[in-house]
Amino acid sequence: MTRVLFFEKPGCANNARQKSWLMVAGHELEVQDLLSHPWSRAELLQYFGERPVSEWFNRASPRVKSGQISPEALDRAAALELMLADPLLIRRPLLAAEGRREVGFDIGVIHAWLGLPKAVVEAHVHDAEACRRRPQPAER
Repeated sequence: MTRVLFFEKPGCANNARQKSWLMVAGHELEVQDLLSHPWSRAELLQYFGERPVSEWFNRASPRVKSGQISPEALDRAAALELMLADPLLIRRPLLAAEGRREVGFDIGVIHAWLGLPKAVVEAHVHDAEACRRRPQPAER
């Protein structure tokens, strides 16, 4: 069993699904609120590592979806300033375990690092981070 620090957006259905996969695999989770955590530049950078700045962003954030913010046009300093002011911009989840930190929930990366249930890996879940579309009123 591995203890995993899991930063989530409370109420996020994807984060709930990701947490359940980790728990089924036998990991113990310490869940933290990504939006209310007192982030520092140095702490956030530990999760992003050498990834390109564009991979740091939550693509479902309203400011990114609307085009108000273009992650590809930002340098590291500007991206960090925006994220410190608006944590909804941070790609989630942020995970820490065994001295390692990661951003996002890439099934292959997480399975190689921590292990996931065989059924999850075999299903080749490519949308482990994609927000599920909510039914529109006419579809209900």
